[in-house]
Amino acid sequence: MIYYFTYTPSESCAAEPSEHGTSTDTLILCRACGHEVAFGTDIHFVPSRMALSSRNDTSVGGRRIHVQLFENPHGHQFEVITFRRADVIKHWPADRHFSWYPGFSWTVATCPRCKTHLGWAFQPSSWPDTIPNNKFEESENTFSALITDRILREDFASSLLMTPKSFTS
Repeated sequence: MIYYFTYTPSESCAAEPSEHGTSTDTLILCRACGHEVAFGTDIHFVPSRMALSSRNDTSVGGRRIHVQLFENPHGHQFEVITFRRADVIKHWPADRHFSWYPGFSWTVATCPRCKTHLGWAFQPSSWPDTIPNNKFEESENTFSALITDRILREDFASSLLMTPKSFTS
């Protein structure tokens, strides 16, 4: 089974539920630079009636992950997974127009290390357009939607590393 993010029905990114910092917790990485963006336990499904489609993935541990497909006004499509928390830079101000989640404003979310566009951060539309990062992180009403082909599981990334034969003998 492959553990990276592409459109393959049997793949997913989450580990079995666990506490942060335990050895069984799966890290989600930026595909471009390897920065630790989130924990698998931070995945939190936020349904949207604006999704073109929605599907479930199942990890080896059996946890179901919801992946939604959206299209922006320019016709570009993105598959996303929603997270309660993610270590991303939010580019304020938030925009109420063309939101995939009615009642929420969005802002672009990028990797703090390499600045790759990873997805979007969403906050209630009733909030000010610019808020302190700690208010965003502490709220139960905010979330991030990360693009599946721009992130990957740490265990998959580790499987790509090979040990030279001279080191194994």
